[in-house]
Amino acid sequence: MGKIACLLIGLIVLASCKEIVEEGTEEIYERDETVQIDAEMDQAETSYPAELIEVFDAHGGLQQWRQMNNLCYELEGRDGAEIHTIALPDRQTKIESKDWAIGSTGKLVWLLQRTPDAYKGNARFYHNLMFYFYAMPFVLSDPGIVYEILPETTLEGLSYGGIQISYEQGVGDSPEDEYRIYYHPETYKMAWLGYTVTYKDQQKSDDWHFIKYADWQEINGLLLPEKLSWYAVENGLPSQKRNEMSFEKVTVTETVLEDSVFEKPESAVIVPR
Repeated sequence: MGKIACLLIGLIVLASCKEIVEEGTEEIYERDETVQIDAEMDQAETSYPAELIEVFDAHGGLQQWRQMNNLCYELEGRDGAEIHTIALPDRQTKIESKDWAIGSTGKLVWLLQRTPDAYKGNARFYHNLMFYFYAMPFVLSDPGIVYEILPETTLEGLSYGGIQISYEQGVGDSPEDEYRIYYHPETYKMAWLGYTVTYKDQQKSDDWHFIKYADWQEINGLLLPEKLSWYAVENGLPSQKRNEMSFEKVTVTETVLEDSVFEKPESAVIVPR
């Protein structure tokens, strides 16, 4: 698997992600997988906070992001190397590992196990988990989001601007999830992500988790993460790094992937909600 490359159409891209587990508790959630980048989003631009537009621009801009039709990256997952492929306009997804594959057509999530019981997690929750973290800040331009400007916040001794993100009712399976992005006050590059996980009980939570965005790579005009670092939390703030994940062989292009890339294989099973 280490030699598997991200392929686009002629070289078909496949994608992967790793579950983040804390003390036996999976941090899982999912957003609406039928997002369309269309006139609805264009109209929503007028309601973006000026600070968020600055963050988008610091990472290459929404116009450049919306010109892209596919994203692929490889990472080291729990079962070895995985490759993730995402059709950006409608968020169809495929994750390929040596012993299993997971896909989402936008209407259903499927799981293919090449060896019995190869995949141990919850495929429905896993199918878009890392994409949402990786595609920050651009996924925060999706419809149905409510924005709130936060006071200046100090993390690890540095001051950052912040924006809190919540969701309108009915947006995705976890509308009670909340996010906080923290950005450098001069460069507007994203530095931290705070997030809550509410899928299991559908109740607002004050249990915040933190990811540090410190290493970036420029790909096709976009500034995308090279590495994400998860931090332990003390008194509601990040304290020390506990694990990290690197993203390799990243491609993001205008190539439109065929729906057949994401179709459920005959031997795969549909994963219920």
